[in-house]
Amino acid sequence: MNMITFFIVGLVVHIVFFISIFDIYFTSPLVHGMTPQHVPLPPPAKRLVLFVADGLRADSLFRPDVNGTLRAPYIRSIMEEKGTWGVSHTRVPTESRPGHVALIAGFYEDVSAVAKGWKENPVEFDSVFNESKHTWCWGSPDILPMFAKGASGDHVYTHTYSAENQDFASTDASKLDTWVFDEVKAFFSSARRNETLLSRLHEDQIVLFLHLLGIDTNGHAHRPMSKEYLENIAYVDAGVEEIVSMIEDFFENDGKTAYVFTSDHGMTNWGSHGAGHPSETLTPLVLWGAGAQTAQKVTSQDFEDQLLHEWNLEHLRRVDVNQADIAPLMSSLIGVPIPLNSVGVLPLHYLDNSEHFKAESMYANSVQILEQFKVKMAQKKETTLSFLFTPYKSLTESRQLDFVRKARSLIQQEKYDEAIRLCNAMIAQALEGLSYYHTYDRFFLGTSVVVGFVGWTSYVVLVILKTHASLRKPHAHRDPVSARSLWRVFACVALMIIAFLLIQASPWTYYIYCLLPVPVWYSVFKEFGTLADLMNSAPSLPLSKCFGYFVVVILGIELLVIGFFYRAMLTMGLVVLSGWPVISQLYTQAKGMSLSWALGCLFLATFPLMPVVGREPNVHLVTCAGSLTLLTSASFLWLSRRRTPLQWRDCQLCIAQMVHVALCAYVLNSTHSSLKVKQGLPIVNQIISWTTLASSFVVPLLSSTRLFQRLLSISLSLVSTYLLLSTGYEALFPPVLCWLMFVWINIEQEAMHTQGISNKLGLSSFDFAENIDITNIRQLKLDDIRRSYFFVFFIITAFFGTGNIASINSFDPASIYCFLTVFNPFIMGALMMWKVLIPFVIVMCAFETIQVSTRLSSRSLFLIVLVISDLMALHFFFLVKDYGSWLDIGTSISHYVIVMSMTIFLMLLSIMSHVLTSKRIHVGWRKKTHFT
Repeated sequence: MNMITFFIVGLVVHIVFFISIFDIYFTSPLVHGMTPQHVPLPPPAKRLVLFVADGLRADSLFRPDVNGTLRAPYIRSIMEEKGTWGVSHTRVPTESRPGHVALIAGFYEDVSAVAKGWKENPVEFDSVFNESKHTWCWGSPDILPMFAKGASGDHVYTHTYSAENQDFASTDASKLDTWVFDEVKAFFSSARRNETLLSRLHEDQIVLFLHLLGIDTNGHAHRPMSKEYLENIAYVDAGVEEIVSMIEDFFENDGKTAYVFTSDHGMTNWGSHGAGHPSETLTPLVLWGAGAQTAQKVTSQDFEDQLLHEWNLEHLRRVDVNQADIAPLMSSLIGVPIPLNSVGVLPLHYLDNSEHFKAESMYANSVQILEQFKVKMAQKKETTLSFLFTPYKSLTESRQLDFVRKARSLIQQEKYDEAIRLCNAMIAQALEGLSYYHTYDRFFLGTSVVVGFVGWTSYVVLVILKTHASLRKPHAHRDPVSARSLWRVFACVALMIIAFLLIQASPWTYYIYCLLPVPVWYSVFKEFGTLADLMNSAPSLPLSKCFGYFVVVILGIELLVIGFFYRAMLTMGLVVLSGWPVISQLYTQAKGMSLSWALGCLFLATFPLMPVVGREPNVHLVTCAGSLTLLTSASFLWLSRRRTPLQWRDCQLCIAQMVHVALCAYVLNSTHSSLKVKQGLPIVNQIISWTTLASSFVVPLLSSTRLFQRLLSISLSLVSTYLLLSTGYEALFPPVLCWLMFVWINIEQEAMHTQGISNKLGLSSFDFAENIDITNIRQLKLDDIRRSYFFVFFIITAFFGTGNIASINSFDPASIYCFLTVFNPFIMGALMMWKVLIPFVIVMCAFETIQVSTRLSSRSLFLIVLVISDLMALHFFFLVKDYGSWLDIGTSISHYVIVMSMTIFLMLLSIMSHVLTSKRIHVGWRKKTHFT
């Protein structure tokens, strides 16, 4: 297999491994074909009004100010007199779309929705709106259309403002809520003059939904502890009071309106959300009106969070729910079937109705979840061979029938409490059964992926040994009969797998995951002779040195894996790396360079110890980063002038880039100053920012192809963009990283000299545009494993040095304010991702330089990098299987995705490099060298 084919096959294999994690852990939980369940008793309410204050934290609403003043006096009065309150517990990801889906549809969002920006339905689902006769909605264009699109019929009416109104730089984001309140008032005013609309409003099973986005927008722009955020809460409270009063007057106080006030998610102190911090997952829930239980006084109640004292609510009964429980609660109030895919459990403590009604509602809730279980079980049974099918033993068909008969019997005998307890037990069993069948194939698919992964890693190791270990004993001539037999065995295995999957009517992706290991392991067994030759040559190899390298690399990989969970481990690793010149005795040959290396490692080691989140913007540190970049660039120009004089054109370009760095630092300061006084994003600053981003891909190509001149141009371009995307200390990270990479390039050259390998040309004279002499491509040595590990370590440090990209809430929206302030998830996400990739590119450029300057084929060194990254990915895959809680599983999955994405990106770069220099690399690849 030639190299280009090898890399293309490797790319395909890694893409399959990358996609597999989503197919195994992120498949949609939705099933279809269930029958809606009706409660055969009249509901307490004819209509429901749902207020969702987007981004409202529970403590921000319930906790009084320092002087004891209530932030939401109207909601507080409802809690103390007319209604029931509690905390709604959300789930990760704490984003607007999954939060609203849980509230209105009763299930937790399929993660694949993130690929559509949480805007459209990746899978159609049922909702309270869909089950209602008529629903009117007012609010954000990012939320409302998904419920109208998923509804059957034309009975969900949406009224949205323009997406441009969702501006983080707005002088007053509460105007979004003003728009909603004004539109609702105008709607009811017009209804008095419109007979058709008036008639619809007086029907049963009506829903009015007010989505209030101002609090979330102010939280992102000014933080949840800001004056703007807290004043917005008071404004919403007054608006809710006014709307309730207007609705009661409109319907002549008929007592048939139920009101729900809640939030989709909370927000961290630094103005972000998406992860599982309590400030994000604890949201308020208040219910009052028709069918709602009035306030209940208590003497004591016990909750683990100990928040009741802070909120001065110890005397009022608190009823906590899961966010998905709100959907069956709303359905029960207006008498519509619970959404078919809901997994919520009706919280009876919120209802003020007869015990008979509560028992019937709980029975409908349990049968609705049981229907999902039946459909899920039937689907799995149809696609599994009968002798392999293992049913969920706690809920067999006979037990399901027993439950239905017993529950109906208890309700008929008016033993409502017993019936409710039985229904709760059945719901718990059905939910466990749903999870059981939803994850039924997880072990099977995971095993297939692991087998393929281990096979691929083994094959890469054999390729390294075969290509770069000139084994003394020639390969024994393989018997063509045995080769054909091997092929036939694996062909039979593939046919058996295909037949097995066909009989089970498995999805097409199952064929990929199950068949991929077959050709991979066939290739491994074909190279068995390489392993045999290595074993025969073992006595002549430095086994103790090889074993030492093996142990060190394994410990290093473990350090990197732990570093994904504890960033301080990266600091420890950098401290250890700082002593490498002393351990390798380089210090005696290059004292100055060794000292620079140690200082660079120690300076870089401080970044993983700094806070990832919760910090306030500090543009002065960004200015310092710009000044540091200018200082180091000027120093480099002065030193290079003494070694190899620069052409005037190159000097002009470098000076222009340095001026541009200063301009970017000024633009950032100017933008944040403008936003602070609520004057918006200056258009000139926005133009400069986007021009800087676009030019950063082009300007380095205009620079000299001399090694250090080209690297300087690349670093200045990247740092300019990074400054515009920074808000604090992280702006110092790229300059320090560039310094360390510059030292790394030089010290690797010194390491080559100590090993007796010298370059004809010095680094200062090296030109990327010159053709490399193929005959000078050197042997692969054990020390190159160390170089590969350094590269992987620096890549991980580049990812996690200033943040945790595995956590959604570690991103500060203020980072992109120089480019845009209007909410746009795709553009914002792309800008933040490029900010993460800039240090990655800096390390990549340094590594490529080291490969070229040490006269080693980039493909050769990359194979070692590939093995290290694959071992890390395999480690995370096993961690996903071992961890119990979903939050831990999600963390391990995100780390697996990061490593796989990094590997795929590296393979794409290698393929591109190979295509551009295919002839030279082809010859270098074919040349056999000693693995010294």
